[in-house]
Amino acid sequence: MNTQMKLKKIALAVSSAMVVGVSMPSIAAEDQAIEEVVAVGTRLQGSAAAVIEERKNQAFVADIMGAEQLSRTGDSDAASALRRVTGLTLVDGKFVYVRGLGERYSSARLNGASVPSPDLTRNVVPLDIFPSSIIESLAVQKAYSPSMPAAFGGGNIDIRTKSVPSEFTAGIEVGVGMNSNSDEGYTYNRPDSGQPDSLHSAVLRYKGDFSLSSIVDRDFIESTETQTRAEQAAQINKSLILALPRDLKVTKESLDPNYDIKANIGNSFDEDYLGGTIGFMLAGSYDKDWSYSERKTAVTDDDPADGCTTSLVTTEDAKNNCYITVKDSKVTTENERISGVFNLGYKLDQHSVSYSKIYLQDNEDEVNLSVLQSPNGSTVRTIAGTGQAQRSHSFNYEERTLDVDQFIGQHTFLDYWGIGADWQYTESKAETRIPTNIDYKFIDTFTNGVYNTSIVTGDDNRATYSFTDMVDNVKSYGGNMTLPLSFDGVEVTLKAGYDFLDRARVYNTSSFAINNDTGIPIPINSEANNVLGLSTYLTDTFVNDNDFFLSFNEPTAPSADDYTAAQKIDAGYFEFDVFFNNAWRVSGGLRYEDFKQVTIGTSSLIFDKITQGIYYSEERIKEGTVNQDDVFSSLALTYLAQDNYQVRFSYGETTVRPDLRELVSVAYYDPLTDIKTFGTPGLKSSDLKNYDARFEYYMDNGDNFSVGAFYKDITNPIETVLRVGDEDYSASFVNGIDGEVYGVEAEWLHDLSYAMSGVFTSGNITLSDSEVSIDPAFAGNLTNPTKRMTGHSKYVVNLQMGFDSADGQHSGSLVYNVFGERILASGIGGRQDAFEQPFHSLDLVYTWYPDFNSKVKFKVKNLLNEDQEVTQSDLIVRQKEVGTTVSVNYSYEF
Repeated sequence: MNTQMKLKKIALAVSSAMVVGVSMPSIAAEDQAIEEVVAVGTRLQGSAAAVIEERKNQAFVADIMGAEQLSRTGDSDAASALRRVTGLTLVDGKFVYVRGLGERYSSARLNGASVPSPDLTRNVVPLDIFPSSIIESLAVQKAYSPSMPAAFGGGNIDIRTKSVPSEFTAGIEVGVGMNSNSDEGYTYNRPDSGQPDSLHSAVLRYKGDFSLSSIVDRDFIESTETQTRAEQAAQINKSLILALPRDLKVTKESLDPNYDIKANIGNSFDEDYLGGTIGFMLAGSYDKDWSYSERKTAVTDDDPADGCTTSLVTTEDAKNNCYITVKDSKVTTENERISGVFNLGYKLDQHSVSYSKIYLQDNEDEVNLSVLQSPNGSTVRTIAGTGQAQRSHSFNYEERTLDVDQFIGQHTFLDYWGIGADWQYTESKAETRIPTNIDYKFIDTFTNGVYNTSIVTGDDNRATYSFTDMVDNVKSYGGNMTLPLSFDGVEVTLKAGYDFLDRARVYNTSSFAINNDTGIPIPINSEANNVLGLSTYLTDTFVNDNDFFLSFNEPTAPSADDYTAAQKIDAGYFEFDVFFNNAWRVSGGLRYEDFKQVTIGTSSLIFDKITQGIYYSEERIKEGTVNQDDVFSSLALTYLAQDNYQVRFSYGETTVRPDLRELVSVAYYDPLTDIKTFGTPGLKSSDLKNYDARFEYYMDNGDNFSVGAFYKDITNPIETVLRVGDEDYSASFVNGIDGEVYGVEAEWLHDLSYAMSGVFTSGNITLSDSEVSIDPAFAGNLTNPTKRMTGHSKYVVNLQMGFDSADGQHSGSLVYNVFGERILASGIGGRQDAFEQPFHSLDLVYTWYPDFNSKVKFKVKNLLNEDQEVTQSDLIVRQKEVGTTVSVNYSYEF
């Protein structure tokens, strides 16, 4: 096939699909993928060529992963699959860092539409919520094009779900597995409901003040012969304590095996009235996993002495003042994921319309039993000092849901110059509900190192209850028009479009504390082997017989614990794609965005907003408001050679904006660092200039190789800075002066059949560096105002060795992934930065195809049994067991 013919086919494909870059799934796209598979053979189970061809034909640098590649690597969700893409790393099993940049520099879309995040602490959708069973392909565009949102840093991820099939299909899959650490764990009696109605009413009735005087005044209590006014008020306060769920007995027991079940059915039918085709697809999955891990966290001394070991924590470490505090935790987590997808589509000639309903639910229940020790001899330690340790029993149950309704239309008007049009209308709702967030604290006493008893002291917050709800609604719609033109030696595609996004979020949380109001330690009579039962000590009798008191933890102005936020984006763009002289391709355009966002910190006490007038003041609204409109440009140049290689160059101007919660001083605990983090009113957006160059080589047998370089210049980068409190760290956000990221990346797919039949190798390597400068005046007591960017890894390596048997009955993959150390938290007060250490992940996937319809998959994850570690000043400050997971799945396609 000559180059001119290829160019015409590309132009026609672009006009038919209505997109210049990767976009939404369609019936036509599926048919095209099937056609391309036939030309390749079976070495990659027939899907690699389709995604390679799509990547090759992109005007801007992109990486594509198809459904078969996801199946081959055995990844169960979008997040774990994307760590195989060049330059991408996975953080906390949920968030993807592109080219070493934090998750704020990556964005995710669902079939080309923006959707909200059900994660309380992140603007980016946690990608582990998308099961691989509903994914047709994943597209990561690393070079900016005007058809994409201007909020673009490291890359944009488009999750393209499976569409209506062209013929009948049905299947079922069941699986079972177990983690090596999870033979036993800790469970508890999870409460059935969240905040009691009586407690909610009491907050409003007493205006958040549960003191005895407040109760007396608002209930107009009078003394009686048997009870004083204070005694009656104390009884009312105790009744509020008794309304809380308190039967939380912890039990150590064998954990159930992990299991999952998936099913799908779909078909297409010809209709005679208009001569079109109607199709549907219904898919669902249920997945339940248990995990248990022992973890250690620590805070180092600001000047550790020589002789400290690298393990947590020895007697020598205590003598050498290595650590201020050390916490040992036993964590049991139950994850439950539910997904449901319904697609309905209609196709007539070159026109198609489809509706998709996508529902995803991700529930996580965690029990955390921890003991806090102070090696330096403070009041809570068994190694030194008083022979005491602080015990904590924490329970957290979180429900996250994402509900999406999406309409997509694609049209080609062959009688009108081949004009193409596509449009999408999407309404989505993310909701997070935390009905159980309970923390009990005790003091364990020891005699000669042997557990003696536990007490509840007179300190505040010996038992805390928190209830949280967040609702985030997003309406997204847009349309594009494409016009293909052909001149002598020149193929031109012009494209223009409009995008609109309207977003509204409401976040509410309420926190209550049960305190020992006497100030006298109350002993808990427990045997050493029954310490777990301490979580049930707040019985009706125990509460009534002792002076416990309930208080409502509401921050005082100007701080807030709740917030309301809204965002609106109006955008329009023009884009061109031109082929010259059978060899050159020039693409680019301009995008205009009008961006408006406001975040207002509020309070659970509605009357305070009205009577004090502090929450909606003009100054506070202004601090949480971003009002910007700007034009963003992009230009890409590609040289297409006759010898199946091409060279790309691109430039793009983009922005990264503060998240909704980052513009108000609401506090939350960051799940990556366990550090209490506050928003920063007045935070500015970051402006980026992006440069990319890439060489790609494609061979006729499907082998390919690419090498590229990138550079990003960042103005006002948003960085996290730490502060030192009396007992712990806290964090906030600040704009740096400037920053930069630069590096090289290489990727390959190579057939090794000449050495051994059916064997191939693929992989990618990224080498990069970064630097950010923060004004010392805004950096608090940051040790290194000039440093690498938080979350950046100097290297990322993905390697895969695959095998497909000649008879088509066996396939296997050995997959390796590792990232270089990255800053998890910046050092303060002379402490060095805390680095997450490289994690060497080695997974094995073997698949047996006993017949045409059946498939058996055996998977082992983390064969090396690595632990996750974080070091600071060469001392381990965080350590988490991961364990090795083994699973077997059986699937049958009807």
